Amino acid sequence: MDISIIICTYNRSHNLADCFSHLVAQTNVETVDWEIILVDNNSADDTEATVKQLNQTLSLNIRYVFEGEQGLSVARNRGIQESDATWLIFIDDDIRVEPQWLHAIHEGFSLHDCDAVGGRIHIQSPESLPDWIQPDMYGFLGHRDFGDESFKMDGVNQFPFGGNMAMHRRVFERIGRFDTRMGRKGEGRKAAELFKGEETDFFMRLKETGGDTYYAQAAIVQHLILPHQLQRRFFRTLHHTAGLQKAVLDTQTFNRTLFGIPLFLYTQIIRAGAKYLVQLLSRGPAFAFRQQMNVGYFTGMARGYHQRTLSERQQGSTKA
Repeated sequence: MDISIIICTYNRSHNLADCFSHLVAQTNVETVDWEIILVDNNSADDTEATVKQLNQTLSLNIRYVFEGEQGLSVARNRGIQESDATWLIFIDDDIRVEPQWLHAIHEGFSLHDCDAVGGRIHIQSPESLPDWIQPDMYGFLGHRDFGDESFKMDGVNQFPFGGNMAMHRRVFERIGRFDTRMGRKGEGRKAAELFKGEETDFFMRLKETGGDTYYAQAAIVQHLILPHQLQRRFFRTLHHTAGLQKAVLDTQTFNRTLFGIPLFLYTQIIRAGAKYLVQLLSRGPAFAFRQQMNVGYFTGMARGYHQRTLSERQQGSTKA
């Protein structure tokens, strides 16, 4: 098998027909042996029956796999385990690939003999984006576009997003799979379901081993945006959870703390809050919202360090 396209899904059987129909329409891949591995991440809807029906009606090679442990990283790792292909591509069920997408990724690997390939992700919303979502915030909705030329990505500021990324099998043999402490769980609406960073972590590990990742400009997909992702609450929760996650996973120890929170973090919260108020009063709520997200990030960090301290104390008292 040349390529496995791994799609992880949870309770979104309604997305699958449209997602698969775009995969049917791939061009210039007649000589490529490829399959779809659909990982059902413990769905409670009719995902299995839907996949079975689509497998009978579409000219696709679809393998259904059930993974009972919740978590995107867990589901992706299960897809890796199930595949014996040379190259593994990851997309989501809310991704719509363009006709030349698969050819562009295959060509990227063939031309560069690289470890990983990433393409463009354009956001597609059923309604106009609100004015407070500025272009520099599109990345929080999954947007990724580095222009019209292929190049070697640096793996730090430039790396693929999970909605359109591909790896050579040798990568997983070298650096392992996705860190299951990270990655969205469930529907990704609540703070506890929004732990992310698994892709950043993965490509950082790849870079540390000398891996090379290329940008394939012609590998274009559309990411369907849901209405709840256009609400301020979603962005605030996303940033607060990112700060919480950073603190929970941080292995550093700090000598100067208050309630387990490093003292420098209090200063950062005050500065970020003051900057937010200045922007709110001078430029209005739409302009100031990005800074409000920063306040949420730092308060999330404070919450995470406090929770970590309480957990360590409980563990210490249990051992005693």
